[in-house]
Amino acid sequence: MEFRAALPRFAPAMAEDDPMATVLVVEDDRDIRDVLRRYLERADHAVLTTASGAEGLQLIEDGACDLVVLDLGLPDVDGLELLRAAHRRGHPPILVLTARNDIDDRIKGLSLGADDYVAKPFSPTEVVLRVGAILSRTHAGGGTADAERASYGQGRLVLDHQRREAIAGGRVLDLTASEWGVLDALASVPGRPFSRYELVNRVRGYEFAGYERSIDSHVKNLRHKLGAEADIVQTVVGVGYRLGLNRDH
Repeated sequence: MEFRAALPRFAPAMAEDDPMATVLVVEDDRDIRDVLRRYLERADHAVLTTASGAEGLQLIEDGACDLVVLDLGLPDVDGLELLRAAHRRGHPPILVLTARNDIDDRIKGLSLGADDYVAKPFSPTEVVLRVGAILSRTHAGGGTADAERASYGQGRLVLDHQRREAIAGGRVLDLTASEWGVLDALASVPGRPFSRYELVNRVRGYEFAGYERSIDSHVKNLRHKLGAEADIVQTVVGVGYRLGLNRDH
């Protein structure tokens, strides 16, 4: 494992006086690791790197980073399996790097919890920009960000934007960044149907070819986590989805 020398091993990743993030790069190609480290550090991020998927997962579990740049083609652990395991544990946002260009592989990765996707060969500058976009979505409020805490359906659903936390039926939900983004987008205008294309752009901030298909997977996962409150997210046949609650005043 390689660590930035001046960085404490498991120091808090984002102190109040330091707006930059700690990025973990899990990539078995040393040249790619070194290039990504240089570019991310130029963008003022702290960087951890490892060539091992097992070590990467341990760092994720230890809360050592704010975002993961993950290569799917690792020598010791299948990248999709690592992504699945990290998702089960409530991972930080993950940007996937892969040489797998097939659209179905991209959709599978996104449906397993990846927050964005870059196919090799790629521009390091593009990776840095996508990292910044993910962090902006993760650490800033979404469609209803004008209120730090919003309640819907007489308290059935509460969105706390300062903590980036969703509470349904009195229970805090363990959501991925994408699941939070979908729920927050729907809550921005309760009752209004949002198409999958709209949700892609609200959650991602840009159009992503083929990603519309994975919105259904995120909604399915979101409903599973809502449990008894799953009817909060309603399907609008031929259109997309809507929040089936009114905002409390």
